[in-house]
Amino acid sequence: MFALGALPLARWQFGITTVYHFFMVPLTIGLSVLVAWFHTRWYRHGRESDLRLTKFFGKLFLINFAMGVVTGIVQEFQFGMNWSVYSRFVGDVFGAPLAMEGLVAFFLESTFLGLWIFGWGRLNPKIHLATIWAAAIGTWLSAYFIIAANSWMQHPVGVVFNADRGRAELVDIWAVLTNSTTLAAFPHVISGAVLTAAVFVAGISAWWLMRRNPTDVDREGFTRALKTGLWVTIVAGLVLSVSGHFQTRLMFEQQPMKMAAAEALCNTETGPGLSIFAVGDVSKDCDVRSFVIPGLLSFLATDTWDAEIPGVNEVQADYEQQFGPGDYIPNLMVTYWGFRAMIGIGLVSVFAAAAALIYLRAKKVLPQSRWAGRVAVALILTPFLGNSAGWIFTEMGRQPWVVAPNPNGLPEIRQLTADAVSTSVGGATVLFSMVTFTLVYGALGIVELFLLKRYTEAGPDAAITGVLGGSDEPPDDTPRGPEGSDDRPTDEPSDDDADRLVFAY
Repeated sequence: MFALGALPLARWQFGITTVYHFFMVPLTIGLSVLVAWFHTRWYRHGRESDLRLTKFFGKLFLINFAMGVVTGIVQEFQFGMNWSVYSRFVGDVFGAPLAMEGLVAFFLESTFLGLWIFGWGRLNPKIHLATIWAAAIGTWLSAYFIIAANSWMQHPVGVVFNADRGRAELVDIWAVLTNSTTLAAFPHVISGAVLTAAVFVAGISAWWLMRRNPTDVDREGFTRALKTGLWVTIVAGLVLSVSGHFQTRLMFEQQPMKMAAAEALCNTETGPGLSIFAVGDVSKDCDVRSFVIPGLLSFLATDTWDAEIPGVNEVQADYEQQFGPGDYIPNLMVTYWGFRAMIGIGLVSVFAAAAALIYLRAKKVLPQSRWAGRVAVALILTPFLGNSAGWIFTEMGRQPWVVAPNPNGLPEIRQLTADAVSTSVGGATVLFSMVTFTLVYGALGIVELFLLKRYTEAGPDAAITGVLGGSDEPPDDTPRGPEGSDDRPTDEPSDDDADRLVFAY
């Protein structure tokens, strides 16, 4: 029954829980900034529509944030339970950025987010605005430390090897935090997260404008949110493309096997192209690539069109010579299609945003048909799938290494995934926990989708009043003018106003 053993089950469990958790992460990272932007516009201009946008998307942000915290806790436990050998080998270095993420970033994020939630009507408006920006900064810092930890696994630096204890030991935390892999990955991950949130905001705004009959105030707000989301999607897409190119160059230098696996390039070629798709099994056949763009793989790897790119067979032979006999080729099917899914799905979001802006410029209004509303909702899913495909490619392309060897680093600082799994945890235990986590996560996913759907359909009224079904009465503290006027947002609301605003969260 448990013939698979602990290793493949532990890999499946970590993959399932990580991909699930990362569905929440990019939306939290990106939406924190967009909510802060809406709040800033309300503070500066005093428009009721901006307040309602802030509260509405703030509600959806908090639902997603809470679910992300719950699902993220499990990740750390798996290091000690299923991957104890890995934890002993890298714990001295890997634990440092994780501790910084918890002690600095997460506490900053959660503390100021709490102040923002309960500060409506109680804090000075300027201080209250600062709390949501501080929470957003904490979210981005949290992402940076996590990316630094992951990048060290891709490109270990700043450590020495303790032969007596058989482990890596940290000697330069600054080298870890300024790892070239980290500096390239961070803008790529952040731009992907901002794109995710922008598509989310634009999709929901478009759905409200096409499928609902919003009030004049909400129509003004959702129209502004739609245009903001579309433009941010395009800008984030451009940053995503540029940062992705820098990552590809580093990947060629640091992990040539992953570069070759991304194209299923079996043998070394000079000036190889990049194929659009393949017909057949790329894991077995080398000549199945179709619609190859000449020289593009060479350009992505080196910025030149005629570079020599080693194939997986040559890199395999080189690794056998360096590290001994073994299979060092990752799953080509997963890496090849994961690379294309990451790029292709990301382009769908950007092209859809550009098409929507062109349509709005020409027609001035959105179509009111049912299919258009469904398309707007369906497009919300695309960046989530693109982000997941990117991480699957990144992690699967590193296999069979859990800590990939640094070509310019210490040869002892490397570890195979097969050597990292806990020796005292059997397959039955891992299977039980994997099934349990999968069921629990599935239930949590249903809860989150239910809450997001319910509050999205309820609209800004529910976010303002805290009562699903909404209210036609505007909030008593709705600003009447821009900052500096006599009727700008006040820091002296009535007790009833403050209690109602807090209850809304």
